[in-house]
Amino acid sequence: MTAIEIIAKKRDRQELTTAEIAWMVGGFVRGEVADAQMAALLMAILLNGMTGRECADLTLAMTDSGERIDLSGIAGVKVDKHSTGGVGDKTTLVVAPLVSALGVPVAKMSGRSLGHTGGTIDKLEVIRGLRTDLTPARFVSQVSKIGIAIAAQTAKMVPADKKMYALRDATATVESVPLIASSVMSKKLASGADAIALDVKAGAGAFMPDVARASELARMMVEIGAHNGKRMVALVTRMDQPLGAAVGDAVELAEAVAVLSGEGPADMIELCQTLAAHMLVLGGVSRDLDDGVARAREGLRTRVGLAKLRQMVIAQGGDPSVIDSPELLFRGLERIPITLDRQGVVASLDARQVGLAIRDLKAAAGDRKQYCGTLLSRKVGDAADGEAAVLLYPSGVRNAAASAANRIRAAYCVADAAPPAAPLVAETISSRSL
Repeated sequence: MTAIEIIAKKRDRQELTTAEIAWMVGGFVRGEVADAQMAALLMAILLNGMTGRECADLTLAMTDSGERIDLSGIAGVKVDKHSTGGVGDKTTLVVAPLVSALGVPVAKMSGRSLGHTGGTIDKLEVIRGLRTDLTPARFVSQVSKIGIAIAAQTAKMVPADKKMYALRDATATVESVPLIASSVMSKKLASGADAIALDVKAGAGAFMPDVARASELARMMVEIGAHNGKRMVALVTRMDQPLGAAVGDAVELAEAVAVLSGEGPADMIELCQTLAAHMLVLGGVSRDLDDGVARAREGLRTRVGLAKLRQMVIAQGGDPSVIDSPELLFRGLERIPITLDRQGVVASLDARQVGLAIRDLKAAAGDRKQYCGTLLSRKVGDAADGEAAVLLYPSGVRNAAASAANRIRAAYCVADAAPPAAPLVAETISSRSL
């Protein structure tokens, strides 16, 4: 076979074989398939799509391009969790330690900030001394010993994804659902978990613009996981406004600690309990979703997840003082109160604009970028009758902070009444329902 034949086949809307996909991916990683040829195939996939079987084969070929984590020596069903990215989405910092504390081992490879969305690794690295660059051996050992590890993806995992993503970014093929699904799931398969819970975001602050598009992606990722023997569930959740009140690395870490302490914003608590419940069902600890929600709620009340987070921080070399006293994260920060121009009710709050405001402020703050953030005291449906948010930032970036505050203010739309509230979880798709 040749690259030209494979490109032409997909160009003509024909289905590629397992062998053709594996040959093309392997040749690209080895340098035998040129960038231009892989770029042509990616464009053909964007235009003509892939079947579920093709996408599963592409995912497996990408997974097999590098090293895998072997968790088979650890007892129980090992569960992973992934979010497609949102503004204020700090759920991993809550659900991973909570689920682990309730008896399900959690082995989580996480990413950094991408565009206007935050990354779990950036939030964890606010903690002084904490290491996220765990070797595979240390990652497996930590999950075996304490039931949880959250680490950055190693350089040797899924090299095909790194090379292919660079081409997608340069050739306007990032938006392809099969390519997004295979990119996400190749990293999940390489991480070694037996079961995977996905949080697929939809809306203004997400990479998927609407629920229909997010559902398409969620279904394809669940199919890929099921095809490769994984227990799967995907929640399609709304991301038109930020999740919770905190946006920014340090403030989001503090909010996660608050939720693990039985406090925090209602939408954060709701989503964390729901995700945790699904993970408990996947892990065989809960008999059904209602039981999982009850266990998760009790776990937040008794703070067992907070104790597990503290244990994980220590295991990864971090100073747990900010877990014990999260107010330390705000020491020395300056503040700008954000008030709205008119009174009424918050009708919308553009999550993307809030995320971009914090992204740009972080760029100006340099080494102290992780301390830039905002706390939203008003969200959709709340009365706009005073201060709507506060911006927190390190000294020295006053002009950039003022610009960020104005952008957050502009993200609010105030009207006489708010639209009807839509449920946070729009759809649930599991491998059992396919």
